[in-house]
Amino acid sequence: MKRLLVPALAFGIINLGFAGLVAAKPGPEKDARASEKVKSSIAKLGTGPAASVEVKLREGKTLKGYVAEAREDHFVVLDEATGASVPVPYPQVRKVKGHNLSTGAEIAIVVTICVLVVGLIFGRMD
Repeated sequence: MKRLLVPALAFGIINLGFAGLVAAKPGPEKDARASEKVKSSIAKLGTGPAASVEVKLREGKTLKGYVAEAREDHFVVLDEATGASVPVPYPQVRKVKGHNLSTGAEIAIVVTICVLVVGLIFGRMD
C-alpha cells in the first residue's frame, strides 16, 4: 500500500503545480470578448476627423490620429500630422481612448447657441 501511495501522492502534487500554469493562460473566449469591446468602442466613436483616438497596441506601440474607417475585422487610424493610415486589427488592440462628442452633447451645444442668439436679439429690441 505504501509503495502505491507515495508515487500517487507525488504525481498528484506535480499535477497541481502544472494545473495553475495551464489555468492562468488566457483563453480564446477572453480575447474574443476584448476584441468585441474594442469594436464596440470604435463603433460608438464613429469615423472622420471628429473621431480622434489614441490606440495602444499589444506590441507596445501607440497610434494617435482619427478613425478613418471601421470594418468588420479592423479599423484604420489616420495620423493627421504625417497623413499615414494604419490598418489595426481589433485583436491587436490593448487599449483605446477616444475623444468625440455624443449626439446628445452636439444637440445640447446647438440648442444653447440658439438660445443665446435669440436672447441677444430680443435683448437688444428693448
